Amino acid sequence: MDRPKPFSMIREFHLADWFTLANAFCGVGALFAVMSYLQTREVQHLYFACALIPLALVFDVLDGRIARWRQRSSAMGRELDSLADVISFGVAPAAIAYACGMQGLYDRIILVFFVACGVSRLARYNITAEKLADGGDKVKYFEGTPIPTSLLLVIVLWIAAWQGALGPQLWFGVIELGGFKLHPLVLMFLVSGSLMISRIRIPKV
Repeated sequence: MDRPKPFSMIREFHLADWFTLANAFCGVGALFAVMSYLQTREVQHLYFACALIPLALVFDVLDGRIARWRQRSSAMGRELDSLADVISFGVAPAAIAYACGMQGLYDRIILVFFVACGVSRLARYNITAEKLADGGDKVKYFEGTPIPTSLLLVIVLWIAAWQGALGPQLWFGVIELGGFKLHPLVLMFLVSGSLMISRIRIPKV
């Protein structure tokens, strides 16, 4: 009976996979920074959380380029990439929005919808990538906006934090519907999520 070798899975990682893990590291770091902000209300933690998302995008771009350069791609690499993207460009932006003040019931429903759309978008991509590549080794276009476009939402939230528009001062105020709160700014997450699961074709550069 063969004994399991310690770190055997890590030995199977390609160079690109380490950049994918760095993407996930940034996403988790952003989540911890959000928690620190909620505990201390020191806005620099929120700035740090927002800054980690573009860094995650850098690693996300590099892992694909490195995989093509070294001609080393694998099913595990694709799954790692999707899981890292869900954390960095789905869960983390939603958590940042919550920390900024989008904490009403309707806000939470929309933020959950946004994350669910991101997960669905990545799942659809994984099962249709071969067809979208049209027999080649590179996908020619995306169906629906890619989940890293959530970086635009994070930039908006960073500007809001920089201007002190957090909590009760959040841009566009708050609306009460049926006794529950909705911050109109959260609607940008509704739009982003809907675009991700749309059939809009976006050429891949």
